Amino acid sequence: MLDDPELENLPPGNAFPATLDVDGLLTSGWRPLSFCQFVLKIHSNCDLSCDYCYMYEMVDQSWRTQPRRMSETTVDCTARRIAEHAAVHELAEVEVILHGGEPLLAGPDFISYAVRVIRTEVADVGTRVRVSIQTNGLRLDEAFLRLFEHLEIRVGVSLDGDEQAQDRHRRFFNGKGSHTAVSASLRRLASGPFHHLFSGLLCTIDIRNDPLATYEALLAFDPPAIDFLLPHGNWVTPPPFRDPDSSATPYADWLIPIFDRWYGSPSQETEIRFFTEIMRLLLGQDSRTETVGLSPVRMAVIETDGSIEQSDILKSSYPGAAATRMHILRDSFDAVLRHPAIVARQIGERALSPVCRGCDIVSVCGGGLYAHRYSTTGGFLGPSVYCPDLHRLITHIRARVLRDISRLKGSR
Repeated sequence: MLDDPELENLPPGNAFPATLDVDGLLTSGWRPLSFCQFVLKIHSNCDLSCDYCYMYEMVDQSWRTQPRRMSETTVDCTARRIAEHAAVHELAEVEVILHGGEPLLAGPDFISYAVRVIRTEVADVGTRVRVSIQTNGLRLDEAFLRLFEHLEIRVGVSLDGDEQAQDRHRRFFNGKGSHTAVSASLRRLASGPFHHLFSGLLCTIDIRNDPLATYEALLAFDPPAIDFLLPHGNWVTPPPFRDPDSSATPYADWLIPIFDRWYGSPSQETEIRFFTEIMRLLLGQDSRTETVGLSPVRMAVIETDGSIEQSDILKSSYPGAAATRMHILRDSFDAVLRHPAIVARQIGERALSPVCRGCDIVSVCGGGLYAHRYSTTGGFLGPSVYCPDLHRLITHIRARVLRDISRLKGSR
């Protein structure tokens, strides 16, 4: 529950992170970490009509005013800005993620152009560029796969499970389900000579689907990794089946059987990133994802019109939540690093409420996904709307891991 007196007295329009004293942090000696991940929104439209999509179905409708496809001029400038940033910070490697909407709608010629321009520009400063693409899979034919092999592009595909699970939400505009088409694409990716391009599956949880049946359906495509995503929501617009005033844990209850099956398997079936990151944090390592933990977020998003934004997931919060009012044509990435909203994602516990800072799992949970903390009173200074679920899941995983560590110590 959102129960923190410090948050209730903040005046409207002056909520965190707008109140963050960036100059004070810099004076104290704090310095931002460079961006190392760049998400390019190369196409703003999609060929599915998923009813839970944070881009099209939630409060921020800015996609309607975006160009359908990123221009070559924007790509050229983005490449120069990435190279500039990499040179200043002496980055050995950066990651570029091609995203949308549906990025395959941009077409093979544009994708090839974007990748070649960015790699050429950034190579001049001695930085390697890893490229991946996140797609719904509908257009993932052999021609695209041959192109991605040639360009060394890793491919992630969104799939919510078996036919019933997938077609519950991920449908065409005429209401027809997408499972058949996506499954055919996944078989081309996963079962043939292109499997080395496969980076994993992204699955949005619907607790009405059987958890183990969902997991089995995903495993059938031999994914190297699976990302289980909590549906996007917050204290203003709660996610499905998550009552903000309840201590019930429906999402933890759904995930725990999968964790027990996955963790107890005699051989690793796949990586489940949500679980892997929690285990890393429990063992004192840094998180590599924004979902959990307190590791600085080092990602910038470039929209099709060249606007530089925060994580697009923030579009689930309120209109303009992801905006920085900076643009690739006039602003460097170093300037973006000093934006209060970016700084808030890099200062760890200092960006958390007293409720979170006093929690026994704060170093693991990290307050949960930033977008899930939003409320009209405290902005993003508060616990996740999934707080009870995160606490139950993390403590369950902690108990299993600690029990095994104790068993190993006792056998010495």
